[in-house]
Amino acid sequence: MYSPTDLKKGTVVQIDGEPYRVVEYAQKVMGRGGSIVNVKVKNLVSGAVIPKTYKGQEKIEAAEVSSQPGQYLYADGADLFFMNPENFEQFQVASEVNEDVPKFIREGESVTLQFFNGSVINIEMPTTVNLTVARTESVVKGDTTSSVNKDAELETGTVVKVPAFIKDGDLLKIDTRDGSYVERAKG
Repeated sequence: MYSPTDLKKGTVVQIDGEPYRVVEYAQKVMGRGGSIVNVKVKNLVSGAVIPKTYKGQEKIEAAEVSSQPGQYLYADGADLFFMNPENFEQFQVASEVNEDVPKFIREGESVTLQFFNGSVINIEMPTTVNLTVARTESVVKGDTTSSVNKDAELETGTVVKVPAFIKDGDLLKIDTRDGSYVERAKG
């Protein structure tokens, strides 16, 4: 159990049976009346952010969220399939949990799975991934200014905007948060 002053940024709590992570914390001290803690918490299942206010000696339940490694196996459209590399247990997860996994993670690569009450509530991907360009258009000779961008299809099938000098077979670093090109990767 947490007291309101324990709710620092990043703390995971349980509200109405669902896990929430504290994303903002502010405390007001009220003379003789004690203190008030205002927090914004993000629902780890739905992603909704809500404000909450706690007073003095209220108790807040800690959420039992655990993490474990998972190897991405494949997607079948509606579901994503993962395997625990230590005990080979397989997990079927609805693709709504993280729709970006098939866009940026190759089959066989590792991610971190977060569990709450025995079910996967979040799939943590690395911030950047290295992917190979499967196909891109060629550039018109002489049109190589740095401001020209073109579409490139990556090995996962995702299309991203890249500079004109990128060609088929290049290894690129891609930001998984917004799907943007970062740089050519060294590989």
